[in-house]
Amino acid sequence: MKLSHTLTATSAVFDDPNLVSAAGLVPVLALADRAGLRRLADEHLSVSTDKGANAGLKVASLVAGMVAGADSIDDMALLRHGGMGRIFARAYAPSTLGSFLRAFTFGHVRQLDAVASRFLTNLAAQGGQAAPVLGDGSGGRVLVDVDDTIIEVHGHAKQGAGFGYSGVRGLNALLATVTTTNSAPVIVAQRLRKGSCGSPRGAKRLVADALKTVRTLHPGDVRPLLRADSAFYGAPTVGAALRGGAQVSVTVRLDPKVKAAITTIGEHAWIPIEYTDAIFDEVSGTWVSRAEVAEVPFTAFSSKKATDQVPGRLVVRRIPDFNADKKKAAGQGTLFDTWRFHAFFTTTDPADLDTVAADKTHRGHAIIEQVHADLKSSALAHLPSGKFTANAAWLVLAVIAFNLTRTAATIAGADLARATTATIRAKLITVPARVASSARRVTLHLPTAWPWEAAWTRLFTHGCGPPATLSP
Repeated sequence: MKLSHTLTATSAVFDDPNLVSAAGLVPVLALADRAGLRRLADEHLSVSTDKGANAGLKVASLVAGMVAGADSIDDMALLRHGGMGRIFARAYAPSTLGSFLRAFTFGHVRQLDAVASRFLTNLAAQGGQAAPVLGDGSGGRVLVDVDDTIIEVHGHAKQGAGFGYSGVRGLNALLATVTTTNSAPVIVAQRLRKGSCGSPRGAKRLVADALKTVRTLHPGDVRPLLRADSAFYGAPTVGAALRGGAQVSVTVRLDPKVKAAITTIGEHAWIPIEYTDAIFDEVSGTWVSRAEVAEVPFTAFSSKKATDQVPGRLVVRRIPDFNADKKKAAGQGTLFDTWRFHAFFTTTDPADLDTVAADKTHRGHAIIEQVHADLKSSALAHLPSGKFTANAAWLVLAVIAFNLTRTAATIAGADLARATTATIRAKLITVPARVASSARRVTLHLPTAWPWEAAWTRLFTHGCGPPATLSP
């Protein structure tokens, strides 16, 4: 592709009041209205003074800006260009939205959490059986993943900023996602914390909140499986999961008790698995692999009181340790000279998940890292305010925008249901259009030969009714 030879005879002028750069916001905001976003915000938010007036409209404006690609308060100005005023009402100035966020207290953030969970519940019903946002309920597993991530910040005016586990100065976001066999992850709970706090801080409460929402989304006999890394291997978090009706699959640290349990595993118990560099032997029907798994009965938190102890399984994966010589020189025991061990504790039934399946399922926990990366490449690229509670509210709004975008993509079609937010935005949201009106009817004129016209039309039809067929 190259520039047209006629380009030298043209010019560029910002003078068309009828153009919009994000026509996809029309069906997406219609979807948000159907799910009651503005109504929920008006009902549950009690931000005082004039800053909190029309909370529903302000929340919808912030979410719309994030869906369209805003990652700062100033970026909300993209809602006020061209013909946006002809298809949307009350597009607030960025300064007004910033004042609204800075008026939040911790209690208001918790109110917004309630809005987010109820909104997600309403979104889950929007796709119907044709486009199940959270799976179609046809068996499979409901997987809840918990993990935190550091959102890097700069400057000395950010309340709560500090150096976290990654060595990066920022604020800590704790998230819980839910995934099913046939649906992409959505976020069911979130908390913003000080950058220097430990990973498990507040996880007990977040897990309880997340599982309550999951129960609402997936009523019935389905028992969720909560997955987490070793930072969340503790009696409070695991206990909260079990009380919430979930099973657990949590990575453990190789402490003396875990190492002692590993030494009891006989050589005959190790099973080769599909892993990096594995080869499937069709003759024997087995994997030839450097990675092997085995398990042994294990009671978690055995040093604590009886009510905190949890019986279950210790599933162990081992791979060759290519630094064995260095470890021998350091005087380590022979068991850990040859192999590297990775272990996790699970309460799942072996009849439901055998050793190999349990290991594979646990490794799927990495999906939450994709959610972290997705958020950081969109609305959470920055935490825009110096005030901690404003940033905490921004996190909740980013989650609402993420779930709304995921729902819109699922309704648009299977090809986009598992796409990243950036891909969904490029194909469905930031579609340019010219706004025309006649006989009290507004028509969006979109580009011809748009590659994702069918998906966009499907979303538009769901949210706004069938688009008009224009006569040639």
